[in-house]
This record gives sequence, structure tokens and C-alpha cells, in this order.
Amino acid sequence: MNRTKSVATPPVAKHQFYVLDGLRGVAAVAVVIFHFMEFIAPDYRDNFLAHAYLAVDFFFCLSGFVIAYAYDDKLQTLGLVPFLKRRLIRLHPLVIIGSLIGLLTFVFDPFSKLHQVYADKTLALFITSCLMIPYPLVRERYFNLFHLNPPTWSLFWEYIMNLLYALVLVRVRPKMTWILTSLAALCLIYEAHRSTYLGVGFGGDNIMGGGIRAGYSFLAGMLVYRSGWLINSRLGFVSMGLLLVVTFLIPFSKPTNWFVDSLVVIVYFPFLIALGAGAHPRAAMQRICQFSGEISYPLYMIHYPFLWLVLSYIEVHKPTINQLIIITIVGTCLLILLAYGVMLFLDRPLRSYFTKSLRKTG
Repeated sequence: MNRTKSVATPPVAKHQFYVLDGLRGVAAVAVVIFHFMEFIAPDYRDNFLAHAYLAVDFFFCLSGFVIAYAYDDKLQTLGLVPFLKRRLIRLHPLVIIGSLIGLLTFVFDPFSKLHQVYADKTLALFITSCLMIPYPLVRERYFNLFHLNPPTWSLFWEYIMNLLYALVLVRVRPKMTWILTSLAALCLIYEAHRSTYLGVGFGGDNIMGGGIRAGYSFLAGMLVYRSGWLINSRLGFVSMGLLLVVTFLIPFSKPTNWFVDSLVVIVYFPFLIALGAGAHPRAAMQRICQFSGEISYPLYMIHYPFLWLVLSYIEVHKPTINQLIIITIVGTCLLILLAYGVMLFLDRPLRSYFTKSLRKTG
């Protein structure tokens, strides 16, 4: 008898969750626009997409659902090391690619001399970014854990949650999953109240907030899967996309924001995952969802180095609001095209190569 296998038989039939793939792309685009808007309207009360930072919590929740769906019933047979190798192959090429792009845009930024200030630390910034070792250094630019490519902070916690899943969480029984998720929810509420919002985790002065965000949402995604909360509906990708986007459009209000953030992340996002898992888009829309999902991770991991260039340009040339709006629209479109190119010519070939190598080595 296998005493370590304690998770119940997965309650969700194996199939591709097209709508969830599509929502991942919607969230990634929202993050890009939000980051542009942070330069246009630094005060979130003036930002029409003020809550798009919660897209990261949606990513974590979706990740918990997908990992549980993919590995709850086979990780024991697959083994720890092959699982970790698979996750590295899936995630790390774009970590390296994003770090390289970040290095180039940092060193050759035509509008800023910041790279000269940190010239003796540039190699360290690059190495730690590639190895995902937090190195908060550049206080002039928000004290990011990974200055060359700031979104890497969420991948840092994604890796930790994947490791915890393989070592512990895959063996946790449903009742204990409930208990852990409830405790994590309390921690999330505390962090939201303490910080007044959940846009934390990216910087050296708020790093633990990222762990709290990742911990709750990943567990909540697992819980949705293990509890069989698949809500069958006729909703399609467009309807589900609107249900996600509406959370990003919630106005920012300091007195109540901690409560709004907590409610969205603790209740609404797991509900959306359950609803999206049971949605059935038409065949034509399935292809759009698939493309949206495929482009989401490259877009998320390559966009921010170019945002540093935009910020440097803003600091030097002081463009008007109308000019900034044009920059945001054109910049977002170009970044989506670039992400597609990176996916097609770099990420896919690299993952294919490493996957074949993994199969050869057994």
C-alpha cells in the first residue's frame, strides 16, 4: 500500500481549459497597461486600471489549480526531480530571456545614466536575475527585487510554491487543504490591512507580502480543483474576460481598499477559476483562447525592461498626457508582437530542445 498518496482521485475530467488559458492572456495585457498607467497616473486614484496589480493573484490562483490538475494523480509516480525539471523547462527560459533583455535595456538606455551609477553591480544584477536570487539594489527605481526584470518577483514565489507542492502539498488531504487555505486567507487579510492594499511583494521592503499573496492564491487554486468546484455554464471567453477585467476597473479608495482587495482575491478569483473551468467556448474562440494563453507568459516576462526605457524618456522629455496615451497604446501592441516573436523563435525552440533532452536522459 502506498501510504504517501493521500489526495483523493481528481474530481475534474482531464481536458483543456480554453477559457482559463484565454483569461491568462487578458490578465497579462492588463498588467502591461497597468504598468504604463503607473507612469501616467502615479496616484492609483487617478488610474482607470487601478486594481490590475491583482492580476498576479489571479495568476497564482490559476497556477494552483493547473498544477493540482496536472500532477495530483501522477507526481508520486513521476518523482520530485523530473517534476522540478519540467517546471524549469516550462518557466526558466523566459526568466533568462527577460534578464538578457533587461540587461541590454539597462546598459544601453539612451535617456538615463543610471547604469553608470551601478556599473560595478551590473553583472551581479544580471546573475541574480538569471538565478532568481532577490537582489534589491536600485532604490531610484522602486527598490525591485529584480531590477533588470521586475516581474521576476512573482516567478520567485511561483518556484517556491511549486517546490512546496512537490514536497508537501501534493500529499495534503482535502480537510488539511481547507485548514491551510483558511489560515493563508487570514494572513492575506492581515497583509492587505497592514499595507492598505495587496500590490506588494515586488520590492526589498515588502518581499514577504509576495509570499503571502502566492501562498493563499496557490492554495485556493488547489482547493478549487480538489473540491471539484467546476461550474458548468454557457459563458464564453468574452463574458469571462469581462468578469475578470471588471475587478481591475474597481476605483482605488484608501479607506476600503484593503477590504476590496481581500474580497476579490479570497472569494472572487477562486469563483472565476471554477466558472472558467466549466465554460465551453465555440471552436473558433478556442483558438483565440489558446493563443491568448500562449502569449501571456512571454508578454509578462519581457515587457518591463522596455517600461524602464519609457520611464527614462518621460523623466527627460516630459511628454503630454495625450502623447503618453499614444505611447501606451502603441507600446502595448508592439510588446504583444514582440512577445509572440520571442515565443515563436526563442521560448518554444528552447523548451522543445530541453524537453527532448530530458526524455533522452529518462
